[in-house]
Amino acid sequence: MHITYYTKIAIIALLPSILSGCAGSPPTFTDSPSTLTPCPSSPNCVSSVLDKDDSHFIAPIESTLSIEQKHKRLYELLSQHANVSLIKTEPQYIRAEFTSSFWGFVDDVEFIITDTQIHMRSASRLGYSDLGANRSRLERLRSEF
Repeated sequence: MHITYYTKIAIIALLPSILSGCAGSPPTFTDSPSTLTPCPSSPNCVSSVLDKDDSHFIAPIESTLSIEQKHKRLYELLSQHANVSLIKTEPQYIRAEFTSSFWGFVDDVEFIITDTQIHMRSASRLGYSDLGANRSRLERLRSEF
């Protein structure tokens, strides 16, 4: 199939309009979260509250720090990342949004802090695959922690 010069120009001109909705809508979060939002069936989500044999599973962060110290450390690490918005922080919960620099895709990230662990979830709002971006983000955060 041969694409003409004018077709290419039209595609390039329309691309921003097509992608302007990349932010999508956030999932429904509870007002006082005590568990992480479930992952959709698509592979663009990881969560530490799933069975270890689930393809969406990611191990929680293990820590002997107090809940307050874990919260402070996690908050500081998240604040240092580019393109992050901290949406909600409570003593045992943090929710953030990561926005990709180029396309503006938004990923919703949640953390529940317990006595011994930080449970986490990261999911893309749009699309089917994230090419491992959500898992990589949380593994990088784990290593920084």
